[in-house]
Amino acid sequence: MKPATPQAMELMMKGAIALSQVEADGMRIDVDYLDKTIKKVTRNIARQTEKLKESEEWKVWKKLYGSKMSLESGPQLGKVLFDKMGHKCIARTKTGKPATDQTALEQLDIPFVRRLLSIKKKKKMLSTNLKGIRREVVDGIVRPSFNLHLVTTYRSSADRPNSKNIPVRDKKIGRMVRKAFIPRDGHVLVEIDYSAVEFRVASCFWQDEAMVDYASNPNKDIHRDMAAECYMLREEQVTKDARFYAKNQFVFPELYGSWYGQCAINLWDAIGKGKLEVGMTDDEECRWCGVGCRSDVCSVCGGKQKRGLKDHLNSKGITGVEGFKRVVQDAENTFNEMFHVYNEKKEEWWETYLKRGYIRLMTGFVCQGVMSRNKVYNYPTQGPGFHCLLWSLIQMVKRLRKVKSMVIGEIYDSLILDVHRSELDDVLQMAKQVMTVDLLKAWDWIICPMEIEAEVGEENWADKKEVEI
Repeated sequence: MKPATPQAMELMMKGAIALSQVEADGMRIDVDYLDKTIKKVTRNIARQTEKLKESEEWKVWKKLYGSKMSLESGPQLGKVLFDKMGHKCIARTKTGKPATDQTALEQLDIPFVRRLLSIKKKKKMLSTNLKGIRREVVDGIVRPSFNLHLVTTYRSSADRPNSKNIPVRDKKIGRMVRKAFIPRDGHVLVEIDYSAVEFRVASCFWQDEAMVDYASNPNKDIHRDMAAECYMLREEQVTKDARFYAKNQFVFPELYGSWYGQCAINLWDAIGKGKLEVGMTDDEECRWCGVGCRSDVCSVCGGKQKRGLKDHLNSKGITGVEGFKRVVQDAENTFNEMFHVYNEKKEEWWETYLKRGYIRLMTGFVCQGVMSRNKVYNYPTQGPGFHCLLWSLIQMVKRLRKVKSMVIGEIYDSLILDVHRSELDDVLQMAKQVMTVDLLKAWDWIICPMEIEAEVGEENWADKKEVEI
């Protein structure tokens, strides 16, 4: 990718300067908490490993491979579980061998496998996140380096430490890591997120009237509606978590040329882990006291109303991933029927790329060279989606120079700010003006409204609460 217009080059240069200021200001770290958490997780891994050694699977593995035994070896694990121990194989690779990737293993109801996956997850968190952050702390501050020239889609990347690599889907681990980030004295942490920015950018690029209508109507929510389709729910039953997974494992992949089969596997994975629940509807009664109750927590008895999404799907006759694939296929058909203009135009776009050998983005950048079909569909949305955030970051850094508040980070479609308490309301209104009004004036290709959401963390980045803007 390269900037092909003066405006694109200006965005890159000003973006690099603004991000250098973000890096200089840095993010404050609770060093005591971080050190204690590293020790705690290290001890937990050691205890879990000792328990793992007591299992029959470990003994067979050790006897079979001796000093060459490696917990990271998928082929070794497959031979132990399926050939020697006789466990049922749930999934296979394209070559017909038992699959031992994380998704396949998580479907196995085997205590040894569950503990092994838990250990691997904690080891990754320990080395990549906790120790990775601790290595870079200087005087209680980390200053990630932000790069604008390394990612093919011209999104940014970060390193030393990689502040973009904090787990999102595993809430427990994500919370443990985010809790290490704290505001400066007298400040609060604020995260401001562009709502459905890639879908909005896609509607502008493909100019599908149905997509533009969805992006422009405040009563419509493509992520919520697709969650309802995929999980066989009514609109009011869709929880925040269900919407999150539909957004990342269905809507985005569909925009980027994926297919229902892989989407179904990823969506089912979240269900299998017991992460998703079903919200209450108007006509349901409290499961504890029988009183009609719309709230997720009964106002009479205080009982929790949500129930597992897996149980909900089982009640609909969906008991496994193969049956679930048919449901997601129906959701994909609905998506394609709703946005049929997009489906027609993306094929024309592919043919144009084959003739030219490059594609041009709305923000003035050119992607050239050998690209897959999915990348050709993906780049015009993913790149400009980040450019909207980068343009906003440049403006916010510039306007905050003479006050105590500052931008301290960005994660794809979110800005992270360290805001002085006395300036909170002003900063939120400033962000709303920049990100939803000024941006549209700067780029006339944006033909639908842009919306933002904000969360404020009083004590750390993990304990955030949504606020109105």
